[in-house]
Amino acid sequence: MGSMGRAVLWGALAALVAFACSTNVTLSGGTGGAGAGGHGGCNCPAGQVCLADLHDPGHCVDCSPGPGACPDGQYCLNDKFSCAPGCDQYSACPSPTKCDLATHQCLACLGDGDCPDGTCVAGKCVVSACVASLDCGNANLCCAGACVPHLSDPANCGACGKKCAGAPHLAASCQNGACVLGACEAGFVDCDLDASNGCEWDLAAKGPCACTPGEKHACYGGAPGTLGVGTCKAGSAVCTKSGDGWGPCVGQVVPMADLCFNGLDEDCSGKADDPPDIDGDGWNVCQGDCCETTNVCSDPKRVNPGAYEFPGNGVDDDCDGNVDDPAPPCDGALGSSSANALDYAKAMDLCQLTSESPPPSKASWGVISASFSLADGSGAPNAGARSIRGGYGSGVKPFTGKSLAVLATGFAAAHTAPNATNPDWKVFQPGSQMGTSSAAPGDWLAANNGAFPNATGCPDAPDAQAHDPVQLKLRVRVPTNARSFSFATLFYSAEYPEYVCSQFNDFFVTLLDSAFKPGPGQKPNPSDKNLAVYVDPKKNVYPLGVNLAYGDTGLFTECVNGPTGCADPSFGQGTYNGCKSTALLAGTGFDLLGSADMGGLGGCDPSNLTGGGTGWLAVRGNVKPGETIELRLAIWDVGDDVYDSLVLLDDFRWSGDPAQPGVGKRSP
Repeated sequence: MGSMGRAVLWGALAALVAFACSTNVTLSGGTGGAGAGGHGGCNCPAGQVCLADLHDPGHCVDCSPGPGACPDGQYCLNDKFSCAPGCDQYSACPSPTKCDLATHQCLACLGDGDCPDGTCVAGKCVVSACVASLDCGNANLCCAGACVPHLSDPANCGACGKKCAGAPHLAASCQNGACVLGACEAGFVDCDLDASNGCEWDLAAKGPCACTPGEKHACYGGAPGTLGVGTCKAGSAVCTKSGDGWGPCVGQVVPMADLCFNGLDEDCSGKADDPPDIDGDGWNVCQGDCCETTNVCSDPKRVNPGAYEFPGNGVDDDCDGNVDDPAPPCDGALGSSSANALDYAKAMDLCQLTSESPPPSKASWGVISASFSLADGSGAPNAGARSIRGGYGSGVKPFTGKSLAVLATGFAAAHTAPNATNPDWKVFQPGSQMGTSSAAPGDWLAANNGAFPNATGCPDAPDAQAHDPVQLKLRVRVPTNARSFSFATLFYSAEYPEYVCSQFNDFFVTLLDSAFKPGPGQKPNPSDKNLAVYVDPKKNVYPLGVNLAYGDTGLFTECVNGPTGCADPSFGQGTYNGCKSTALLAGTGFDLLGSADMGGLGGCDPSNLTGGGTGWLAVRGNVKPGETIELRLAIWDVGDDVYDSLVLLDDFRWSGDPAQPGVGKRSP
């Protein structure tokens, strides 16, 4: 209708009101209009009202705008005076939705003020930048970076991207994560009792439905695409005696919620025993989820068979039927010279194992695989460069359990028993030539422009080769309730103090391959994937190594204070006063006096021990819940194959909160 037509219409309505006031004609807004002898000149059947104007003493219409003009869920069209699905200022929406008067739709929001935890986008409250469904509230999924109510959103009904398809003049909606059909649009009915073609009968054009009394007809009222799937089947209806419609559909089976373990597909989705995942954590009750709603636990998204059992929270996180049951230790009977890389994961207290592609009900977190290689992933390291120990030297005990893992650029042993054999200890200065070399990890090297990073002010490495390297690679499925991890590490090097801030500073890297993307207030993992770095308050970056003793980091503490860099005047020579103790050097071999007789330089007097160490540190990284990550732990000599370094690995832990990625002090 053009603007002139609308002006004429509204003019007529104004005149109509004036006429009604002067003649006492009542304009009823209800659905039960005047009957015989009604208002004015009308004689309207039940369900219609009388509409009169200056040129018409009265005619019958379905409705006139006003309170109660139409049944619930409908509003009165101003230009047709008939009811249509939707809302207006007189027809309220079910709480908590609101009526958009422009589109006559009930929407979750009309503006950002309706969304205390996000913004209003296309009538929906959206919390932007979600990374995983754990970022969203209960009964919400993270779909394409936005939190959506998957139990009621017809565009993401039960799962991201699952749309509810309606039919002509028959709208679909999402209820409890399942698509259902609503009522026919006003003026249309489903005469053929086939929901797949919608409400095909136009009452205004064709009149009432007509059928032969007593005739039988197949019928089905389930959502399109469900007939003949699972338990869903058609029924039959009988034409009424008056021949003006069909009786009830008898014998039909329409979708209903799936029951568990009966092998039936009651919701007709194509899968048996597949009820909705109410809390959106990736598990439903048939897959072992023991908490789908807040009636059972306070945070349902964090409770399912893929979760980690956090001790002390009073919750059966992993749905195994036991509350706060810690995983039993797994590192009590590991051989010191084991060649099985999975044993090294166990020595770090990563005890649980899983498989790459298990069925959903078996998709628990855990280590999928483990392997040893050189730094670039090729070849095999010298067997002496790795070991599992019940401690190290005489001053270091495992944080958790009975063992810890050792990787070294020389031999992974200590000077004193019981950690001096299998493999056997060799002096760290001048060190052992292990007979292996490789390129550095390619992705990490490329991210650093083809060169090894070093502490600010220290010279570049002479080449990009990894000398005497060893790498442990772990492939791990992350618990569905974990946001980060950490492990304890202690780094030793015979380069202290002579080669501090030189081009020969050995490397230990922890490279994390993860799909994690930071949400609001969260920190990204390092762009080069290496978590084994310390960033000081001035944003100076220190790779985990001997050059932590060059800056005022407070992390290189197991040593003797004194001059550093004395092997060559071109090094960043200085005096270091950050040493706190030598207790963690005792019995390791790094506590022996350095001397020319051993082939070394004899230290930088008075700091004349074979080497020094960091003390216990924590390496932390962020992860996406439920994803599969790869973790590469590698150590190698830089510039030559002498002056060995060694790293201890222990106490791997999951956390339900995001972390500050990188290296920091490890609490006892």
